[in-house]
Amino acid sequence: MYSFSTIQTLQSDLKSGKVSCTSLVEQALLLIEEKKRLNAFLEVFKDSALRQAKEIDKKIKDGKAGRLAGVIVGLKDNICYKGHKVSASSKILEGFESLYSATVVEKLLAEDAIIIGRLNCDEFAMGSSNENSAYGNVLNPLNEKCVPGGSSGGAAAAVAADLCHVTLGSDTGGSIRQPASFTGTVGIKPTYGRVSRYGLIAYASSFDQIGPVTKTVEDCALVLEIISGNDPHDNTSSSKKVENYTAALSTDKKYKIAYLKECIEAEGLDPEVRASVLKQIDTLKMAGHTVEAVSFPYLDYLVPIYYVITTAEASSNLSRFSGIHYGHRSDKGTDLESTYKKSRSEGFGKEVKRRIMLGTFVLSAGYYDAYYSKGQKVRRLVYNKTKEIFKTHDFILTPSTPGTAFEFGKNSADPIKMYLEDIFTVQAPIAGIPAISVPCGKHSNGLPMGLQLMADSFEESKLLNLASKIKPLS
Repeated sequence: MYSFSTIQTLQSDLKSGKVSCTSLVEQALLLIEEKKRLNAFLEVFKDSALRQAKEIDKKIKDGKAGRLAGVIVGLKDNICYKGHKVSASSKILEGFESLYSATVVEKLLAEDAIIIGRLNCDEFAMGSSNENSAYGNVLNPLNEKCVPGGSSGGAAAAVAADLCHVTLGSDTGGSIRQPASFTGTVGIKPTYGRVSRYGLIAYASSFDQIGPVTKTVEDCALVLEIISGNDPHDNTSSSKKVENYTAALSTDKKYKIAYLKECIEAEGLDPEVRASVLKQIDTLKMAGHTVEAVSFPYLDYLVPIYYVITTAEASSNLSRFSGIHYGHRSDKGTDLESTYKKSRSEGFGKEVKRRIMLGTFVLSAGYYDAYYSKGQKVRRLVYNKTKEIFKTHDFILTPSTPGTAFEFGKNSADPIKMYLEDIFTVQAPIAGIPAISVPCGKHSNGLPMGLQLMADSFEESKLLNLASKIKPLS
């Protein structure tokens, strides 16, 4: 059985004939079947993956293979792939087949990546535990009694369990970084606009970003470089030049790093997570970096801002799912209005309905100024304060999550407790800046802990460079 370590090593082994794309796909298919209890994959694209593998084996032989030749990729089930089903893990899109591919998918295929299937997630990317999927929970491969994080739980679990080499997830408030922290993987949320959202089923359009989940920072850098860039299909995508992220990893620059005092001193922070982060700070200082505490007075406002604005955007975005044009249509409807109501009531899950109703409320007449408008103003304050820190520092450092992966059912009965799982990860999407979670140590419960680094807009090169220097400490 082939043991995957990095994309670079894989490419070398493919060129030397040590392994073939076809054998890699066959091995992945067997492993996915063997570990199907994890429920990471909703569907495996067996036929198209094997067909791709054969074509790429020929390209390798002819010396014409792309930079991701033979790399097996899983897609979160909210990223479109032409001719394949996509459902956002919701009953309302059950059986729907995508008519086009997301730009990120086209870019992966152009570099000869092999797409193996679609991955389970919280319905419409709404959740922090992967307990909100219409198709059941994803189990954390490191401890199957625990959640893998959300909403990209299937994406993180698949990489951690070696079911594929790389996955693409989406991050609205921490949906890549939190599961990465819970599964000991690397996950990055790029700057807003760095990666095209075309072909991503929208949750909150001013927050959503697609990013990779990988085993190493080096693999993360390569995949991000390939999927980044301007896209005429997405007016919010940036025309700013994409740097060579892989080359940037080799520099040995010393940085000035700020850690948020309020995060480290937060009451709800697991003492072992705090100790691990402080140990990493000491290690960075010993390596010649300047690390100092800064105050961030808006920590308690981050989660309320996030949920006011994202639920408002969700109530607008999800209004397109009516049961009329595509997706689930109730057979109990007697007229247009009852068809709308019953199709949505049957098709959407509990958490999605909760967020649609919250969003509709904050946008309603009489409450718009009190909630949505005020939320946008406070978002600007957070943006300004974050940018102010970057005037004197290269990075902001925090724990990725307040604790390690929790057991199923522990937080699901209390939505507020679940929403607070996002307390450290929502700052980056509120401010539109890039952030990465890397493994920083192991808890006494045997589960990994994550360290989060944030950088100024479009400074992914610097971010990946420092992230590559962080190693898990015992």
